[in-house]
Amino acid sequence: MFVSSGKDLLEKCNEKNIPIWEYTIREEIESSESNREKVIEKMRSTLHVMMNSSQYAQDNEVKSVSGLIGGDAYKIKNYSDKGETLTGELMNKAMARALSSSEVNAAMGRIVACPTAGSCGILPAVVLSAGEKLNKSEDELLNALFTAAGVGILIAKNSTLAGAEGGCQAECGSAAAMASAAVVEMMGGSPEQALTAAAIVIKNVLGLVCDPVAGLVEVPCAKRNIAGTVSALTTADLVMSGVYSKIPFDEVVEAMYKIGKQMPSELRETAQGGIAITPTALKLKKGIFEN
Repeated sequence: MFVSSGKDLLEKCNEKNIPIWEYTIREEIESSESNREKVIEKMRSTLHVMMNSSQYAQDNEVKSVSGLIGGDAYKIKNYSDKGETLTGELMNKAMARALSSSEVNAAMGRIVACPTAGSCGILPAVVLSAGEKLNKSEDELLNALFTAAGVGILIAKNSTLAGAEGGCQAECGSAAAMASAAVVEMMGGSPEQALTAAAIVIKNVLGLVCDPVAGLVEVPCAKRNIAGTVSALTTADLVMSGVYSKIPFDEVVEAMYKIGKQMPSELRETAQGGIAITPTALKLKKGIFEN
Protein backbone atom coordinates (compact mmCIF):
# COMPACT_ATOMS: atom_id res chain seq x y z
CA MET A 1 0.00 0.00 0.00
CA PHE A 2 1.22 3.48 -0.89
CA VAL A 3 2.50 5.40 2.13
CA SER A 4 0.22 7.96 3.74
CA SER A 5 2.56 10.90 4.28
CA GLY A 6 5.46 12.73 2.72
CA LYS A 7 7.55 11.87 5.76
CA ASP A 8 6.93 8.16 5.23
CA LEU A 9 7.62 8.50 1.51
CA LEU A 10 11.00 10.09 2.17
CA GLU A 11 11.86 7.34 4.65
CA LYS A 12 11.03 4.65 2.09
CA CYS A 13 12.96 6.38 -0.69
CA ASN A 14 15.98 6.99 1.52
CA GLU A 15 15.89 3.45 2.89
CA LYS A 16 15.92 1.93 -0.59
CA ASN A 17 17.95 4.75 -2.17
CA ILE A 18 15.35 5.29 -4.89
CA PRO A 19 13.53 8.36 -6.30
CA ILE A 20 9.81 8.95 -5.88
CA TRP A 21 9.09 7.75 -9.41
CA GLU A 22 10.64 4.35 -8.72
CA TYR A 23 8.75 3.94 -5.48
CA THR A 24 5.51 4.84 -7.27
CA ILE A 25 6.14 2.31 -10.04
CA ARG A 26 6.83 -0.47 -7.53
CA GLU A 27 3.68 0.31 -5.58
CA GLU A 28 1.59 0.39 -8.75
CA ILE A 29 2.96 -2.99 -9.79
CA GLU A 30 1.99 -4.43 -6.43
CA SER A 31 -1.44 -2.81 -6.13
CA SER A 32 -2.47 -3.58 -9.71
CA GLU A 33 -1.00 -7.07 -9.59
CA SER A 34 0.64 -6.29 -12.91
CA ASN A 35 4.21 -6.20 -14.14
CA ARG A 36 6.63 -3.35 -14.72
CA GLU A 37 6.27 -3.33 -18.49
CA LYS A 38 2.47 -3.06 -18.39
CA VAL A 39 2.54 -0.31 -15.77
CA ILE A 40 5.02 1.73 -17.77
CA GLU A 41 3.19 1.21 -21.06
CA LYS A 42 -0.05 2.35 -19.50
CA MET A 43 1.66 5.55 -18.43
CA ARG A 44 3.12 5.89 -21.93
CA SER A 45 -0.43 5.94 -23.32
CA THR A 46 -1.26 8.68 -20.85
CA LEU A 47 1.79 10.67 -21.92
CA HIS A 48 0.79 10.44 -25.59
CA VAL A 49 -2.68 11.82 -24.83
CA MET A 50 -1.01 14.68 -22.96
CA MET A 51 1.27 15.35 -25.92
CA ASN A 52 -1.68 15.56 -28.28
CA SER A 53 -3.88 17.74 -26.09
CA SER A 54 -1.05 20.15 -25.32
CA GLN A 55 -0.29 20.62 -29.01
CA TYR A 56 -3.63 20.48 -30.81
CA ALA A 57 -4.97 23.91 -29.90
CA GLN A 58 -1.62 25.49 -30.71
CA ASP A 59 -2.04 24.38 -34.31
CA ASN A 60 -5.82 24.82 -34.54
CA GLU A 61 -7.99 27.66 -33.27
CA VAL A 62 -10.13 25.52 -31.01
CA LYS A 63 -13.30 27.04 -29.57
CA SER A 64 -15.15 25.82 -26.50
CA VAL A 65 -18.72 24.64 -26.79
CA SER A 66 -19.93 27.75 -24.94
CA GLY A 67 -17.72 30.10 -26.91
CA LEU A 68 -16.22 31.52 -23.72
CA ILE A 69 -12.66 30.48 -24.54
CA GLY A 70 -10.65 29.39 -27.53
CA GLY A 71 -7.88 30.47 -29.85
CA ASP A 72 -5.53 31.72 -27.15
CA ALA A 73 -3.06 28.83 -27.30
CA TYR A 74 -2.78 29.52 -31.03
CA LYS A 75 -2.06 33.20 -30.30
CA ILE A 76 0.61 32.44 -27.74
CA LYS A 77 2.37 30.00 -30.06
CA ASN A 78 2.47 32.57 -32.86
CA TYR A 79 3.74 35.21 -30.45
CA SER A 80 6.42 32.86 -29.14
CA ASP A 81 7.53 31.94 -32.65
CA LYS A 82 8.40 35.59 -33.32
CA GLY A 83 11.12 35.38 -30.67
CA GLU A 84 10.28 38.71 -29.08
CA THR A 85 8.87 37.53 -25.76
CA LEU A 86 9.74 38.95 -22.35
CA THR A 87 9.96 35.65 -20.47
CA GLY A 88 11.58 33.59 -23.22
CA GLU A 89 10.78 30.61 -25.38
CA LEU A 90 10.52 28.02 -22.59
CA MET A 91 7.92 29.92 -20.60
CA ASN A 92 5.84 30.90 -23.61
CA LYS A 93 5.85 27.37 -25.00
CA ALA A 94 4.77 26.10 -21.61
CA MET A 95 1.94 28.64 -21.41
CA ALA A 96 0.75 27.69 -24.89
CA ARG A 97 0.76 24.01 -23.97
CA ALA A 98 -1.19 24.63 -20.78
CA LEU A 99 -3.84 26.62 -22.61
CA SER A 100 -4.03 24.08 -25.41
CA SER A 101 -5.06 21.26 -23.09
CA SER A 102 -7.56 23.52 -21.34
CA GLU A 103 -9.10 24.57 -24.65
CA VAL A 104 -9.24 20.98 -25.90
CA ASN A 105 -11.00 20.04 -22.67
CA ALA A 106 -13.55 22.85 -23.04
CA ALA A 107 -14.18 21.75 -26.63
CA MET A 108 -14.97 18.22 -25.42
CA GLY A 109 -11.71 16.81 -26.74
CA ARG A 110 -9.59 14.09 -25.17
CA ILE A 111 -7.40 15.14 -22.24
CA VAL A 112 -5.87 13.57 -19.13
CA ALA A 113 -7.44 14.75 -15.89
CA CYS A 114 -4.22 15.27 -13.94
CA PRO A 115 -5.47 15.39 -11.28
CA THR A 116 -8.70 17.00 -12.59
CA ALA A 117 -10.08 18.13 -15.94
CA GLY A 118 -10.06 21.73 -14.76
CA SER A 119 -6.32 21.55 -14.10
CA CYS A 120 -5.48 19.29 -17.04
CA GLY A 121 -3.10 21.71 -18.75
CA ILE A 122 -0.52 22.13 -16.00
CA LEU A 123 1.24 18.78 -15.69
CA PRO A 124 1.59 18.17 -19.47
CA ALA A 125 2.84 21.72 -20.07
CA VAL A 126 5.41 21.58 -17.29
CA VAL A 127 6.77 18.10 -17.92
CA LEU A 128 6.88 18.39 -21.71
CA SER A 129 8.42 21.85 -21.69
CA ALA A 130 11.03 21.00 -19.06
CA GLY A 131 11.77 17.72 -20.80
CA GLU A 132 12.29 19.50 -24.11
CA LYS A 133 14.58 22.08 -22.51
CA LEU A 134 16.61 19.39 -20.72
CA ASN A 135 16.72 17.03 -23.73
CA LYS A 136 15.03 14.23 -21.80
CA SER A 137 13.93 10.97 -23.42
CA GLU A 138 10.35 9.73 -23.48
CA ASP A 139 11.18 7.21 -20.75
CA GLU A 140 12.48 10.04 -18.58
CA LEU A 141 9.23 11.92 -19.15
CA LEU A 142 7.38 8.83 -17.97
CA ASN A 143 9.45 8.80 -14.80
CA ALA A 144 8.44 12.41 -14.20
CA LEU A 145 4.78 11.46 -14.52
CA PHE A 146 5.24 8.73 -11.94
CA THR A 147 6.80 11.27 -9.59
CA ALA A 148 3.79 13.52 -10.12
CA ALA A 149 1.45 10.60 -9.51
CA GLY A 150 3.16 9.77 -6.23
CA VAL A 151 2.82 13.33 -4.98
CA GLY A 152 -0.79 13.44 -6.15
CA ILE A 153 -1.60 10.30 -4.21
CA LEU A 154 -0.30 11.90 -1.01
CA ILE A 155 -2.34 15.05 -1.58
CA ALA A 156 -5.47 12.99 -2.26
CA LYS A 157 -4.92 10.94 0.89
CA ASN A 158 -4.45 13.92 3.17
CA SER A 159 -6.43 16.72 1.56
CA THR A 160 -8.56 16.94 -1.59
CA LEU A 161 -8.11 17.38 -5.33
CA ALA A 162 -11.65 18.65 -5.91
CA GLY A 163 -12.55 22.29 -6.44
CA ALA A 164 -16.01 21.59 -5.07
CA GLU A 165 -14.44 20.54 -1.78
CA GLY A 166 -11.32 22.67 -1.51
CA GLY A 167 -11.42 25.47 -4.07
CA CYS A 168 -9.01 25.95 -6.96
CA GLN A 169 -6.07 25.59 -4.58
CA ALA A 170 -6.99 21.91 -4.55
CA GLU A 171 -7.16 21.60 -8.35
CA CYS A 172 -4.62 23.90 -9.99
CA GLY A 173 -2.59 24.06 -6.79
CA SER A 174 -2.24 20.29 -6.55
CA ALA A 175 -1.50 19.95 -10.27
CA ALA A 176 1.25 22.55 -10.06
CA ALA A 177 2.71 20.93 -6.95
CA MET A 178 2.77 17.55 -8.67
CA ALA A 179 4.38 19.07 -11.75
CA SER A 180 7.06 20.97 -9.88
CA ALA A 181 8.04 17.89 -7.89
CA ALA A 182 8.26 15.95 -11.15
CA VAL A 183 10.60 18.49 -12.73
CA VAL A 184 12.83 18.60 -9.66
CA GLU A 185 13.44 14.85 -9.89
CA MET A 186 13.85 15.20 -13.65
CA MET A 187 16.63 17.71 -12.94
CA GLY A 188 18.38 15.31 -10.58
CA GLY A 189 16.92 16.62 -7.36
CA SER A 190 16.29 14.41 -4.34
CA PRO A 191 12.89 13.20 -3.13
CA GLU A 192 13.17 15.71 -0.31
CA GLN A 193 13.71 18.53 -2.80
CA ALA A 194 10.76 17.31 -4.86
CA LEU A 195 8.42 17.51 -1.86
CA THR A 196 9.91 20.90 -0.99
CA ALA A 197 8.91 22.15 -4.44
CA ALA A 198 5.40 20.79 -3.98
CA ALA A 199 5.12 22.48 -0.59
CA ILE A 200 6.27 25.87 -1.90
CA VAL A 201 3.85 25.76 -4.83
CA ILE A 202 0.90 24.97 -2.60
CA LYS A 203 1.84 27.66 -0.07
CA ASN A 204 1.73 30.22 -2.85
CA VAL A 205 -1.86 29.41 -3.82
CA LEU A 206 -3.44 28.71 -0.44
CA GLY A 207 -6.95 30.13 -0.40
CA LEU A 208 -7.37 30.20 -4.18
CA VAL A 209 -11.11 30.00 -4.79
CA CYS A 210 -13.03 28.08 -7.44
CA ASP A 211 -15.43 30.52 -9.12
CA PRO A 212 -16.17 29.34 -12.68
CA VAL A 213 -18.16 31.73 -14.84
CA ALA A 214 -21.52 30.19 -15.78
CA GLY A 215 -20.43 27.09 -13.86
CA LEU A 216 -18.24 26.01 -16.77
CA VAL A 217 -14.63 24.87 -16.52
CA GLU A 218 -13.40 27.66 -18.79
CA VAL A 219 -13.10 31.10 -17.17
CA PRO A 220 -10.94 31.64 -15.15
CA CYS A 221 -9.84 28.00 -15.17
CA ALA A 222 -7.83 28.07 -18.41
CA LYS A 223 -5.69 31.02 -17.37
CA ARG A 224 -5.18 29.55 -13.92
CA ASN A 225 -3.61 26.62 -15.71
CA ILE A 226 -1.09 29.09 -17.09
CA ALA A 227 -0.40 30.49 -13.62
CA GLY A 228 0.09 26.98 -12.21
CA THR A 229 2.45 26.10 -15.03
CA VAL A 230 4.63 29.16 -14.48
CA SER A 231 4.67 28.57 -10.72
CA ALA A 232 5.72 24.93 -11.14
CA LEU A 233 8.62 25.75 -13.46
CA THR A 234 9.95 28.70 -11.48
CA THR A 235 9.67 26.81 -8.19
CA ALA A 236 11.68 23.91 -9.61
CA ASP A 237 14.54 26.31 -10.32
CA LEU A 238 14.09 27.88 -6.89
CA VAL A 239 14.47 24.53 -5.14
CA MET A 240 17.34 23.35 -7.32
CA SER A 241 19.21 26.51 -6.29
CA GLY A 242 19.12 25.24 -2.71
CA VAL A 243 16.05 27.03 -1.34
CA TYR A 244 13.93 25.00 1.08
CA SER A 245 10.45 25.38 2.50
CA LYS A 246 10.27 26.34 6.16
CA ILE A 247 7.00 24.42 6.45
CA PRO A 248 7.16 20.72 5.48
CA PHE A 249 5.03 19.21 2.74
CA ASP A 250 2.71 17.27 5.05
CA GLU A 251 1.84 20.35 7.10
CA VAL A 252 1.22 22.44 3.99
CA VAL A 253 -1.15 19.79 2.58
CA GLU A 254 -3.01 19.67 5.89
CA ALA A 255 -3.30 23.46 5.88
CA MET A 256 -4.73 23.37 2.36
CA TYR A 257 -7.36 20.87 3.49
CA LYS A 258 -8.38 22.99 6.48
CA ILE A 259 -8.56 26.16 4.38
CA GLY A 260 -10.78 24.37 1.87
CA LYS A 261 -13.15 23.36 4.64
CA GLN A 262 -13.26 26.96 5.89
CA MET A 263 -14.22 28.33 2.48
CA PRO A 264 -17.89 29.20 2.05
CA SER A 265 -19.73 27.09 -0.50
CA GLU A 266 -20.02 30.13 -2.78
CA LEU A 267 -16.27 29.87 -3.40
CA ARG A 268 -16.16 26.16 -4.08
CA GLU A 269 -17.24 25.56 -7.69
CA THR A 270 -20.85 26.61 -7.21
CA ALA A 271 -20.46 29.72 -9.41
CA GLN A 272 -22.20 31.71 -6.68
CA GLY A 273 -19.24 33.87 -5.66
CA GLY A 274 -16.00 35.48 -6.77
CA ILE A 275 -15.72 36.54 -10.40
CA ALA A 276 -18.62 34.23 -11.31
CA ILE A 277 -21.06 36.83 -10.01
CA THR A 278 -19.46 39.96 -11.44
CA PRO A 279 -21.72 41.93 -13.80
CA THR A 280 -19.77 40.83 -16.87
CA ALA A 281 -19.77 37.19 -15.80
CA LEU A 282 -23.53 37.24 -15.28
CA LYS A 283 -24.04 38.77 -18.74
CA LEU A 284 -21.88 36.06 -20.27
CA LYS A 285 -23.84 33.39 -18.39
CA LYS A 286 -27.14 34.79 -19.64
CA GLY A 287 -25.88 34.85 -23.22
CA ILE A 288 -24.65 31.25 -23.04
CA PHE A 289 -27.84 29.79 -21.66
CA GLU A 290 -30.16 31.88 -23.78
CA ASN A 291 -28.39 30.64 -26.89
